[in-house]
Amino acid sequence: MVSKNSYADFQLRAEFWIDDDANSGIFIRCTDPASVGSKTAYEVNIWDKRPDPSYGTGAIVDVAKVDPMPQSAGKWNVYEITAKGAQFTVMLNGQKTVDGAHDSKFASGRIALQHGLGLGGSDKGVVKFRKVDIKPL
Repeated sequence: MVSKNSYADFQLRAEFWIDDDANSGIFIRCTDPASVGSKTAYEVNIWDKRPDPSYGTGAIVDVAKVDPMPQSAGKWNVYEITAKGAQFTVMLNGQKTVDGAHDSKFASGRIALQHGLGLGGSDKGVVKFRKVDIKPL
């Protein structure tokens, strides 16, 4: 699912539920809505079993690592993501997982919710999103 509007500076709040094997995330500042991925957007990851846990749940892939990686499977979680200029902050369930990371690769773009994929790229993973709110800054 991809937003109709583009956003530069914003606060996003989203609740998500994911099963143990799923791979998902929230893509922000997507520059190409027809091809959402790490080459066209930032990914705030949701993947508890990522082979490299430093970019697992709570991290921004290839921008800001998380240590230790929180576990999110099997329960409802709340992401709060703030993007202001080249600075990013991510909170998961009230705990800061990314604090003031900087990257200026993408200045604005759409928001996308990634479909959950199971380990190995299968479509058996389950992910649910609810109460997604975007507030432009």
